[in-house]
Amino acid sequence: MSTLFDVPGPVARRRMVWVNIAATVVVIGIAVWVLTRVGAKGQLDPDLWTPFLTASPWVDYLLPGLLDTLRAAGISIVTSAAFGLVFGLGRLSGSRVVRTVSGTIVEFFRAVPVLLMMIFFYLGLGQLRILDPSDVPLVAVVLGLTFYNGSVFAELVRSGVHSLPRGQREAALAIGLRDGQSLRLVEVPQALIAMLPAITSQLVVILKDTALGVIITYPDLLDSARRFGSGNGNILQSLIVAALIFIVINYGITKIADRLAGRVGRRTAGKPRVEAPSLLVATAKD
Repeated sequence: MSTLFDVPGPVARRRMVWVNIAATVVVIGIAVWVLTRVGAKGQLDPDLWTPFLTASPWVDYLLPGLLDTLRAAGISIVTSAAFGLVFGLGRLSGSRVVRTVSGTIVEFFRAVPVLLMMIFFYLGLGQLRILDPSDVPLVAVVLGLTFYNGSVFAELVRSGVHSLPRGQREAALAIGLRDGQSLRLVEVPQALIAMLPAITSQLVVILKDTALGVIITYPDLLDSARRFGSGNGNILQSLIVAALIFIVINYGITKIADRLAGRVGRRTAGKPRVEAPSLLVATAKD
């Protein structure tokens, strides 16, 4: 099998080992230095950490903030997926007008920062007064996340379909499917499976970007941790605990996606190939 680069030899492998060892030593040294400075300022005092061993910060702050974060992320994931499928298919449409309109919308929302969209929707919806004021922050967060991440999903759909072998569409057309049916029934499902790692990464981005809602007064996990830390004089510890919660959730999402991808791959590989019926031609014996 050909490779795009030369396989490293013994000297290069030894050099890589020494570079990795040196990098590890540097990282450990920085961590020790940071812990030393933090400890010198009293931030490692057990009294600053023990409140998190009680129920009060979790029941009154962290768990309600986590629920608000998961609510905004869950809604945004569903709406982003719908947005991405619609405009991803639009970018693959046979109509030039549909492709142009879909491409313009996708590229526009990909170029606008998420926080800017959240602030725009927060101020705009507040001026229009079409929603209850208490619902405006959630709707603004969801809309900002939907338009940005939905545009990324649309680009993933488009690039995933284009990365498929041409034989997939040709086989679909050969058995009588139209272009739109081939796209919906054959190409897009395969593209989504192939792009599952990238989709998983984007789900993690959605969950993390909910923290931007603190700018528009959305009471997410980060805001709850900050409020608890400000009131108890342990804001650094509160933010570290919130970060650990985000890490655990994102790790869980990644592992679930990996297991799903493996299961889908095994199920696909285990199925026999379905081929178009061949034309049997009988020959008469003399």
